[in-house]
Amino acid sequence: MKRLVPILLAFFLFGGEIMALRIESSAFQPNGKIPAKYTCDGADLSPPLRWNDPPQGTKSFALISDDPDAPMGTWVHWVLYNLPAETRSLEEGLATSETLPNGARQGMTDFRRVGYGGPCPPSGTHRYFFKLYALDTVLNLVAKATKADVERAIKGHILAQTELVGLYQRAG
Repeated sequence: MKRLVPILLAFFLFGGEIMALRIESSAFQPNGKIPAKYTCDGADLSPPLRWNDPPQGTKSFALISDDPDAPMGTWVHWVLYNLPAETRSLEEGLATSETLPNGARQGMTDFRRVGYGGPCPPSGTHRYFFKLYALDTVLNLVAKATKADVERAIKGHILAQTELVGLYQRAG
């Protein structure tokens, strides 16, 4: 009941309409095929992403992209955190630097590098999750943090979360 009170309060304060956090891409539809230019078979660019306004009190965003269908367990493709609260989109082809111009930080992927690493499944069609978290804090993590570091740091600080799933299968 304790968690339900703020939700009900928001429902009545905003005229009976609760806006859920949503993320989308102009490059692919939910559960649609990720174009090759965003994969190891193309330019390996990060896809453009955008989202709606987060809940009040959001101080930063974190984004984790991973592939739960990888043969050796979930494969981490992107770790991005401390995106400023006013951010509503990420442009295509973000730099693979530890710190972005807006102050956001990028962590280590399972490719053992910083920044986005696109889909590159060894076989079959894999699902790629782009998980966005609206947080009530700015994370006290250095650059190159791992997905596990970010997941530990966001516990108890998630105001809203959403995800976009894209699919990819290599030709041949």
